[in-house]
Amino acid sequence: MARGLQKIQSQKKNEESKGKQKGSQLKAREQAMRFTCPECKCQVATHGNLKMHMESKHPGAPIPPE
Repeated sequence: MARGLQKIQSQKKNEESKGKQKGSQLKAREQAMRFTCPECKCQVATHGNLKMHMESKHPGAPIPPE
């Protein structure tokens, strides 16, 4: 735990770094979810996750290629 002057300096530094992070992460999240299940339109981040989803939720359905 920082005390006294060190604590105040840490708080100021933290506020400055949070100011740089302003903005929404929704666009970044949308870009990361780039694979879509053709059966239920579920979005996943990687082809491996899509493969696992298809095997568990839609057995027998063909797995789309990368």
